[in-house]
Amino acid sequence: MFSYLWPMALIIVTNILYQICAKSVPRGISPFASLTVTYLVGAVASGLLYFTLSSETDLWKEYGKLNWAPVVLGFVITGLEAGWICAYKAGWPISTGFLTQSAFLAVALLLVGYLLYHETISWSKIVGAVFCLIGLVFLNR
Repeated sequence: MFSYLWPMALIIVTNILYQICAKSVPRGISPFASLTVTYLVGAVASGLLYFTLSSETDLWKEYGKLNWAPVVLGFVITGLEAGWICAYKAGWPISTGFLTQSAFLAVALLLVGYLLYHETISWSKIVGAVFCLIGLVFLNR
């Protein structure tokens, strides 16, 4: 049970910190200048965690196992993080910005799950998605 729950707890805690940090980036700095520091710190932290937690010590051997996904993920994460920084600079409140994107994301990922991974879309998922979208009306009034 712990191995199932701890990743979600990590996602929730770090997402809270992520949103606080993204909203706290100074207004006058380019989001991309800020992200160069973010990624430098992330690269160092990832390297330290790799050598601390991995039984494999040959990083180049690990790199040999890569496919397209980590490369594209780098571009995607840059867009995601720049988008959040710009959204907060544009005035999105932290209390509703995340909920707004999460509702749209939930609906979109239902379709992605169905189309790419053949996940089933049940009536309860459809009703849940409709409630998400109805909630947006109330959130953004």
